[in-house]
Amino acid sequence: MSRTALRAFAFDALCVLLMVVIGTRNHKTDTGLSGILFVAAPFWIATAVAHLAPQLQRTKVEAHVVAVWGYTVLMGMLLRNLVFDRGTAPAFIIVATVFLGITMFGWRALLARRATT
Repeated sequence: MSRTALRAFAFDALCVLLMVVIGTRNHKTDTGLSGILFVAAPFWIATAVAHLAPQLQRTKVEAHVVAVWGYTVLMGMLLRNLVFDRGTAPAFIIVATVFLGITMFGWRALLARRATT
């Protein structure tokens, strides 16, 4: 895995962590380490798979942000519901989709802008 791909994975995982921390604090749920890890786990798994798929195909193409974002949301929600036995209310799906979209596209836009200035 290239340094760029590793950085992208780390920043995307941080976006998920930020979503989870904000969400657990706003809803006054388990804000301890175990609670945060339990909520973040399905999304981290999905993010990891989205980033690893191009590597396993032995392509030199980095994971595209749209694919990573979509896969993180879709697979994260499925894992959350079916494997982790947690709810996926429509409002949560919308908020997670928007938040992860803004943050995952946002950090890339900031780095691209910084690189051009």
